[in-house]
Amino acid sequence: MRRDSLFFHADFRRLWAGDTASQVGAFAGHTVIPLLAATVLAATPFEMGLLTAAETIAFLIIGLPAGVWVDRMRRRVLMLRADVVRAALLFSIPLAWWAGILSLTQLVIVATLVGVATVFFDVAYQSYLPSLVGREHLLEGNAKLQASQSVAFLTGPGIGGGLVQLAGAANAVLMTGMGFLTSALCLLRIRTVEEIPEHHEDAKLLPQIVEGLRFVFTDAALRSIVACTATANLFNGAFTAVEILFLHRELGLSPAVVGVVLATGGVGGIIGAILAGRITRRIGQARSIWFVPLLTWPFQLLLPLAAPGWRIVLFPAALAIAGFGIIVYNVAQVSYRQAVCPDRLLGRMNASVRFVVWGMLPLGGLIGGVLGEAIGIRGTLWFVAVGETAALLWVVFSPIRKLRDLPKEPIAVG
Repeated sequence: MRRDSLFFHADFRRLWAGDTASQVGAFAGHTVIPLLAATVLAATPFEMGLLTAAETIAFLIIGLPAGVWVDRMRRRVLMLRADVVRAALLFSIPLAWWAGILSLTQLVIVATLVGVATVFFDVAYQSYLPSLVGREHLLEGNAKLQASQSVAFLTGPGIGGGLVQLAGAANAVLMTGMGFLTSALCLLRIRTVEEIPEHHEDAKLLPQIVEGLRFVFTDAALRSIVACTATANLFNGAFTAVEILFLHRELGLSPAVVGVVLATGGVGGIIGAILAGRITRRIGQARSIWFVPLLTWPFQLLLPLAAPGWRIVLFPAALAIAGFGIIVYNVAQVSYRQAVCPDRLLGRMNASVRFVVWGMLPLGGLIGGVLGEAIGIRGTLWFVAVGETAALLWVVFSPIRKLRDLPKEPIAVG
């Protein structure tokens, strides 16, 4: 192993460990909370869509100003506060259950407020990495962090489903909160001193927001990446709204088996994270952004073909193959965004991108809920599969297709 590998970077290892704990808890929560709504509170497809929308609506409401605020603050401190707030909010769910007062309204409110804290954590997190490891290690750093996310995607749903089966859905929410607390403890141990951001007393919020948006949408490559990711997320939001209902009600799977199916689908993401750096070096960063999705994302068309019996395997198989392509795509495009953005704009760039791409998730969740009521859960899955596959056309028919690699240095801005 090379001595300059991030394996030997103590503070990165702490960030990595904290992120892994947080991701495992979060993905367990993504299974546990919908199962709680579906099995204990008997939520309808529309209510499930509303809950899905609540998880990410904050990106639309405060996503843009959050980037300006992140650029004015120490990012590690902000991440710590977000972790503690998320843990406290999630602990309120089992407390309400034990008191006999848990309701869908509380789930929606908690999901919304956790989403607010997540906006600040995610924008600060992606802006913090370049200063912690240096731009020359961004590809390796993002690959390792995506590996953690994939491991969490693999193990979180299985753990969540098993805990629901063993201890009940409300009690299982405790694990999500514990994941965020573990993340906070790891962040506390980071020793690298973060520079205090420059602060201009006369800086106005709106012009700074506009500067971040202008940077994102002026660059043709970045613009096509944002459009691709936003389109995919719109349909993924609809998928999330009906996913648990499809597995539990249409396929008749128990909570534990639902977790296993979702966990099995995460195998592809882990393989993608492990191989992302090698693939990017072999075929080029630009080609990784469009060619790998072209080969893998169409497998999502197998999702609505799943049915009781042997055809259940089509669901995790589709998730695994498409997940492989999604992770390789994410590693390449996130590393590109971080590499070409000047340090002073990192928070606003990441916030602008997240405003657009994550802002699609709540809209998709509402669409999925409405369609689930109108055309049925399986019909909604067909809508999702076609839409997510078509999203890759943004990068296939963009200037990226003519390149092997993308610029590694920050783009000059006026």
